[in-house]
Amino acid sequence: MGDTMQQRLTQDLTQFLASLPEDDRINAINEIRMAIHQVSPFREEPVDCVLWVKNSQLMPNDYNPNNVAPPEKKLLKKSIEIDGFTQPIVVTHTDKNALEIVDGFHRHEIGKGSSSLKLCLKGYLPVTCLEGTRNQRIAATIRHNRARGRHQITAMSEIVRELSQLG
Repeated sequence: MGDTMQQRLTQDLTQFLASLPEDDRINAINEIRMAIHQVSPFREEPVDCVLWVKNSQLMPNDYNPNNVAPPEKKLLKKSIEIDGFTQPIVVTHTDKNALEIVDGFHRHEIGKGSSSLKLCLKGYLPVTCLEGTRNQRIAATIRHNRARGRHQITAMSEIVRELSQLG
């Protein structure tokens, strides 16, 4: 019985989504994903809920010391163009009704700046939300950056000083 209901729900949902204009379909898919995320056994994992948002909603943070050299940036662009987005951009909500980038600034830059990707992605980028205090977001950015990329020493010193002052 459960399988039949699941199959019916899936079929009805697919038909409903297919009937919507594209932007409405994307919004509906995001809403459905958020609802599923609420009951997911993996709801504590940010990657459990990847949403598609207009690239104009994303803004860089004011503390990222990460720097990507031109050859690596070219490689990242080629990777995204060939393999697609395999990692969402990590964001947090701001008071300005925007999404601030915690991790993925260069993926955002490439997705927003490449005409072929803008066309393919219809002006949207994949995001996952990570909430927390400013200190927690800065620490998350540093952890993500340490796994790859290089830090500008002066910028990193400023962040460490700010974290120290904030406690």
